[in-house]
Amino acid sequence: MIPDHDWVLRKLGYSFKDHSLLASALTHRSAGSQHYERLEFLGDSLLNYVIARELFRRAPRANEGGLSRLRASLVNGGALAELARAVDLGDQLKMGSGELKSGGYRRASILADALEAVLGAILIDGGTDAASDVILTLFRERLETLPPSEQLKDPKTQLQEWLQSRNIALPTYEVDEVQGAAHNQRFRVSCRVDSLDQLTTGRGTSRRKAEQASAAKMLENLTGNE
Repeated sequence: MIPDHDWVLRKLGYSFKDHSLLASALTHRSAGSQHYERLEFLGDSLLNYVIARELFRRAPRANEGGLSRLRASLVNGGALAELARAVDLGDQLKMGSGELKSGGYRRASILADALEAVLGAILIDGGTDAASDVILTLFRERLETLPPSEQLKDPKTQLQEWLQSRNIALPTYEVDEVQGAAHNQRFRVSCRVDSLDQLTTGRGTSRRKAEQASAAKMLENLTGNE
């Protein structure tokens, strides 16, 4: 394992003055009382602010909803875990034996939380500007390849707006089938646009996901005829 201070300098371009902050940021609660959860809270708040500020600058024509969608596409558990993996953060984590055996250092939620904790530690150690620079470096490629905010709307919203723009009544959704035990259910939901005599179905591990799947199929059917 690369020593903590070498790793953070090599991967994030930051040199800690107080190495105990970095040690805490890399310690899971299973490995001791000086763990990363308080730093994670701080890093999460900073991360949302810095990305929001950068999006405000980069997307001057986006409205509040568009800015929120863009931020959500960047600051989420999956995206943070990918960034954490890219800088080999999992290799630096200190974990209890149980978490190690269960592969906690690979778990997306833990990686995302630890990355936020490291950012929180940098904030305390070096200040807002230093932490902001690290964040913007981490997110540079994603910020430079932002999709139009309209593309980030979920299928139900896109379908609703498509229908409203043509003065067509909104769709109705109905759960047709639920399979599996309560902790592992599969839903089948139908989406119906009565005035166009259109019906689609979608499946998912939650009602919401199934509705989104059926809406996506409906939107594809309708726009494919334009």
